[in-house]
Amino acid sequence: MQYISSLSPVMQTLLATFFTWGMTALGAALVFTTKKVNQKLMDGMLGFAGGVMIAASFWSLLAPALSMAESGPFPSWFPAAVGFMSGGLFLWGVDKVIPHLHPNTPRAEAEGIQPYKRHRSTLLVLAITMHNIPEGLAVGVAFGSVATGNPEASIAGATALAIGMGIQNFPEGTAVSMPLRRDGLSRWKSFYYGQLSGVVEPIAALIGVAAVTLMQPLLPFALSFAAGAMIFVVAEEVIPGSQENGNKDLASMWLMIGFTIMMILDVALG
Repeated sequence: MQYISSLSPVMQTLLATFFTWGMTALGAALVFTTKKVNQKLMDGMLGFAGGVMIAASFWSLLAPALSMAESGPFPSWFPAAVGFMSGGLFLWGVDKVIPHLHPNTPRAEAEGIQPYKRHRSTLLVLAITMHNIPEGLAVGVAFGSVATGNPEASIAGATALAIGMGIQNFPEGTAVSMPLRRDGLSRWKSFYYGQLSGVVEPIAALIGVAAVTLMQPLLPFALSFAAGAMIFVVAEEVIPGSQENGNKDLASMWLMIGFTIMMILDVALG
């Protein structure tokens, strides 16, 4: 932890998001060992990812935003409320515009503008890529808030967030590579497209760290924005996707396990 503290905010952010990208690639690499992952395992992993994201949204993002806003010019709830809703609305808009296809969904149910003109592999990668934007942004904002010297932020807390995001990226990489393998793509191509969805996280993270270090008054809004975007992803895709195959109880319990682990990580390290 002392070594991480000695690095610049940009290097801290890049290291953290290279880890989350690596976890996406690790999940995608399962395609080299099997052509099909047990559906109960996948649903449990998705439920776990949802729990991690929900816990991170509150403990790592919303709670610090509320504390930071107490010394600002607005009521403490205002930046959190505006940022949270803005994050959700942003992802809703992106969801309507960018062509994409959720894993395990028929090609006919692709969403966005003119999705029928895109290959299935491209649509799958775009779906997970959209979901990785708020995760990368959240990590960048967390490390950026540490760089501002805000007492509510800590290296340990930002690191805990990165670890949590990395853990939940594992099933996302698998969720892209496995359907592509079943569709007939080679193992290497399936892996390539699976890990490719994680490339956006370092980019989004750098945008986040730059925004909050250059415009410190925006920090509570930025933290809340990332939280709102992540909750939209959980509600719109992760939870429904984990339960659509009938494993509702299993997915729900793993969601609670993921929430608990992320809560412990954040509270213990932050």
